Amino acid sequence: MNLRISFTALFATTVLMFFVPAPAGAEAASSFAQWVKEFAAQAEANGISRSFYFSVFEGVTQEDANVLEKAAYQPEFKTPLWEYLDTRINSLSVRAGLEKKARYHETLQVIEKRYGVAQEVLLAIWAIETKYGEVLRNNKRLHYLPQALATLAWGDHSRATFARRQLLAALKIMRDDKIGQDKMYGSWAGAMGQTQFIPTSYLTYAVDEDGDGRRDIWDSVADALASSANLLSKNGWRRGESWGIEVAVNTSLVARNGESKTLSAWRKIGLTKADGSALPDSQAMAMLKLPAGLDGPAFLLLPNFAALKHYNNSDTYALAVLLLSDQLAGRPSPKTPWRKPPDALTFLERREMQQLLSTRGLYHGEVDGSFGDESRAALQSFEQQRGLPVTGRPTQNLLNALRRQ
Repeated sequence: MNLRISFTALFATTVLMFFVPAPAGAEAASSFAQWVKEFAAQAEANGISRSFYFSVFEGVTQEDANVLEKAAYQPEFKTPLWEYLDTRINSLSVRAGLEKKARYHETLQVIEKRYGVAQEVLLAIWAIETKYGEVLRNNKRLHYLPQALATLAWGDHSRATFARRQLLAALKIMRDDKIGQDKMYGSWAGAMGQTQFIPTSYLTYAVDEDGDGRRDIWDSVADALASSANLLSKNGWRRGESWGIEVAVNTSLVARNGESKTLSAWRKIGLTKADGSALPDSQAMAMLKLPAGLDGPAFLLLPNFAALKHYNNSDTYALAVLLLSDQLAGRPSPKTPWRKPPDALTFLERREMQQLLSTRGLYHGEVDGSFGDESRAALQSFEQQRGLPVTGRPTQNLLNALRRQ
């Protein structure tokens, strides 16, 4: 949620503030260990005892180098839009979502009635943040949050203020909510739990939905989904309203990309729905967006799209959540297809390529269809072995070459 992060990314800004001036010593710390030692004074100024602070960092002797590496790479902004969406909205994510929808039917109904957020939206957030909790089961791919946040505060000047505030909030959560160190694992930017809350968002929006006296976004699906619903509800989500309308694409729309008008005004200038039918004659404000230019669908975005961005301030992320929620609700995919390179692989073909690279001993990551740096490096190794141009780009020709092997 804030910061455009990878489990997906950029989390809700909260009004909860901590006393976080940048002390000269902390800014000038020549080593991570020195920074951690000096930050104890700020923690103490915010009510965290030194003994508790150092118990949290016991055994942490160096920064998490992977945090700084991941901070420089964020898939919402590096991956082509069609590929980002295809990786997250596919037969596997839809099928798993429908299974969760049936399994947690009563819980979802109660949460939707209480907070006014459609259950499919909550399921889609859960899917994209942690693959319905699957990601949390592999601690080797997660980060110890106090260490991760201290790393950002020490080594990433653009995020230092954010990281200091989140670290203080994380310490407060561990102390007051008695959350053990074993639970404090998550994303490189400090996101935690089933639906990935940064610490300040947890303190502001997390709720005890199951009534056991604890706000448990780690092991209680009810608490996690209700907390996400509470965040959206308190940031402008409108009960029972849509997030957007797909409109017919034409070249004249490019000049109006990002423009806001009432639906009635858009209707008057000739915009129609993608199926050719008329737009509603309504005073509701809507922003025109062509996420991929003329290489994909165009949408009139309604207030719920902006509300969703309080969860993660990325159009790409919001679009993925809301399009997946449409699939889970039984609504059709966009009528206008996303234009892809002619030799591009489907989601299932990218999974097959990862599996074939794994079989050859070149790839050691998850077979999940998401073609990140590790997958591309493995493909480049295969290209080098075969004497092919080294591109790292998954194509039909390279998949066929792997199949032949």
